[in-house]
Amino acid sequence: MTDSAPPSQARTPWRAVFGGSIGNLVEWYDWFVYASFATYFAGAFFPKGNDTAQLLNTAGIFAVGFFMRPVGGWLLGRFADRRGRKAALTLTVTLMSASALLIAIAPTYDQVGYFGAAVLLVARLLQGLSVGGEYAASATYLTEASRPGGRGFVSSFQYVSMTMGQLIGLGLQIVLQHTMSDDALHSYGWRIPFIVGAVGAAVVFWLRRNLLETEVYTEEDAHQDERGTIAELLRHRKEAALVIALTMGGTVAYYTYTTYLTKYLSNTAGLSKSDASLVSFCALFLFMLLQPLAGSLSDRIGRRPLLITFGFGSMLGTVPIMTALSHTNTFTGALLLSLAALVIVTGYTSINAVVKAELFPTHVRALGVALPYALANALFGGTAEYVALWFKKGGAESGYYWYVSACAAVSLIVYLTMRETRDAALSRDRADDPAAPGKQRTTAV
Repeated sequence: MTDSAPPSQARTPWRAVFGGSIGNLVEWYDWFVYASFATYFAGAFFPKGNDTAQLLNTAGIFAVGFFMRPVGGWLLGRFADRRGRKAALTLTVTLMSASALLIAIAPTYDQVGYFGAAVLLVARLLQGLSVGGEYAASATYLTEASRPGGRGFVSSFQYVSMTMGQLIGLGLQIVLQHTMSDDALHSYGWRIPFIVGAVGAAVVFWLRRNLLETEVYTEEDAHQDERGTIAELLRHRKEAALVIALTMGGTVAYYTYTTYLTKYLSNTAGLSKSDASLVSFCALFLFMLLQPLAGSLSDRIGRRPLLITFGFGSMLGTVPIMTALSHTNTFTGALLLSLAALVIVTGYTSINAVVKAELFPTHVRALGVALPYALANALFGGTAEYVALWFKKGGAESGYYWYVSACAAVSLIVYLTMRETRDAALSRDRADDPAAPGKQRTTAV
């Protein structure tokens, strides 16, 4: 950064970090609260029976939401490239508010039969559509609003906000568990977090309307007709395939140790629901604090070293960690093992957003991040919980541990062979060298 840089470029873009992250927080609060409260509302939408079978049904609807994410990635990624990052961020949080409200008022199986499950399904489809665009819009916005040499640090706040959203959901769950009876939670208490999410999203809608567009996007004059098109994305099909491959292992591991962890601790390890929730809360809080540290480290040593560390750690550590967790019946033991797993996952989560954004030019960056990432999440992240419960129901739960390890092994091959993206220029013509540090542009909001 030179001395002649304008004031807007001379400061850390905390306004952009806050604006991009606060909406992301609410988006992922609503997304994850479905998973964390599933143990309470599973029986409300399906016939009485085996607890695992009911969880399997709700996990199936959870997975369906992921399969809507590629549609959201395509539509909203294109929208973000053609209409701007700010417009896309505002639209995604609007859709999320509507979906949370639908779940909050959905009728139960005893009231209307399977129609209540149908309403739940529609809400999850809307959430999938919203989150499919939110990830890319947020990743692109935070990356483009960062100064050179600080993109890893700034973009790491995407997972800070994602984790904070989940922590708020888990924190609310813990409060409700200690202030409401178990019967009340199963009866109507589970609706409270969705009402909170709908209101929170409405507040964020107002906040995001006051965001400024990134300079990288507004200064992009070329390729107007090609912005956000599938045809243009196909010109970068190698990068799109790379996004899918590098996401595979990370998304499976992430959803294993976040959304599925609470159920695993209560349904397999035998911890009480309240203890399992508290373990997840504490582990995720420490995990959240690690993200900016790891993101900043990547600005110094590069992205690949962190990804490679995650790949080896997840490939070799998943089976022993998950096996030990299954035999843990103490709070401390479960917390230490969960934290060990999340420290490994940090190598992926802290920088995966910036790595993907650094692979694409401005006019197709949001779509390039959104669509392949959403496809990878639909195939691997969204199905992680369902696959885990399927293995458990089949009496071979340890098979899932090997599945997670195998996914990490595939991604590790990609990490070992991909190019470093830390010095990639964000604003460049198609003919420019993507890795040319001389093309770097300073951007701030």
